[in-house]
Amino acid sequence: MNVVVYSKPHCLECNLVKRFLRDHGVEFEVRDCGSNPQYLEEVKEMGFLGVPVTVVNGEAIQGLQPEKLNEYLHKT
Repeated sequence: MNVVVYSKPHCLECNLVKRFLRDHGVEFEVRDCGSNPQYLEEVKEMGFLGVPVTVVNGEAIQGLQPEKLNEYLHKT
């Protein structure tokens, strides 16, 4: 499973998404849009204007949506 979280420092929703993933034992890559402008461009290319954006196996979820994250994480 490939999981990427686009986030910024001090973003409450971003931290909650990362906590949710850790609590569910999911390994993920963090792409800090605050320190790397290219990551923010990737978010915009996906059609989103802000973070957090979580990409699970190529499917993007914007914001804090635990039910949707859970659904995407358990797809087979």
